[in-house]
Amino acid sequence: MKKMVWYWLIAVVITLVAAYYQKVTGPTYPAKIDYRLGGSQYHAKLDRSHPGTTDCPVTIAMPDTAVAGELFYRHYPSGENYIQVPMIHKGKELTAMLPNQPPAGKLQYYIKLQKGDEQVELGTQKPVIIRYRGDVPALIIIPHALLMFIAMLLANLAGALAIGNMPSFRKYTLYTLICLLFGGLILGPIVQKYAFGAFWTGVPYGFDLTDNKTLIGFIFVLLAVLGNLKKERRHLTILAAIVILVVYSIPHSMFGSELNYETGKVIQGFINLHWMF
Repeated sequence: MKKMVWYWLIAVVITLVAAYYQKVTGPTYPAKIDYRLGGSQYHAKLDRSHPGTTDCPVTIAMPDTAVAGELFYRHYPSGENYIQVPMIHKGKELTAMLPNQPPAGKLQYYIKLQKGDEQVELGTQKPVIIRYRGDVPALIIIPHALLMFIAMLLANLAGALAIGNMPSFRKYTLYTLICLLFGGLILGPIVQKYAFGAFWTGVPYGFDLTDNKTLIGFIFVLLAVLGNLKKERRHLTILAAIVILVVYSIPHSMFGSELNYETGKVIQGFINLHWMF
């Protein structure tokens, strides 16, 4: 029993570290910008994902009412001229609205701030690209996210147990497969349908990275379960755990759905990764 506590602890630590890494490096995580203007230091967070059918507010903290702001945006990817929108002071903030886009539609935007003769631009050195998506019901997205997290936890536990030559690794490999099946291959496509209008955009229909990495992880865990049915093959579970760790560490939605504004079709896109580094 004491040994199992240590294995669980190892699995929890690895899972939390990987989950945190994926969150802060993902291309939908808000872009953080530190800048100076008028002798003061400021910090801004610019959204890169917006759900639903409403316009997206772009808001930055700005207590100095002498600072004027303008928001510039255009469709992404495109060579269009930027549309300019004045930002309005509301309390201690400057705000403007980005127009809503169809699911998987993207806008590239930046902000220009000015105080007297001094100017600063936020989001030009590293492009800020926001992707729109449909609302996903809580009854779908919560169990999906929970099952995917549990699957990663159980995969790490199974791998640790296999390394430690603990017979229970086979049981937890099977539990991992069940969580991946329901969370990734059943609820995952439903989430994708609500968010971007298509159940599956991975192989053989496309190259959506989120769908494909889920499929790859499931295949390796399935092979580990089948390979351990009649005889212990610890190396298969260890390999499956490594694969799951790798695919879960890949930033979520890196090669996600993208609306082609010319054809009106949702294709596989690429979200700029400059904010990862």
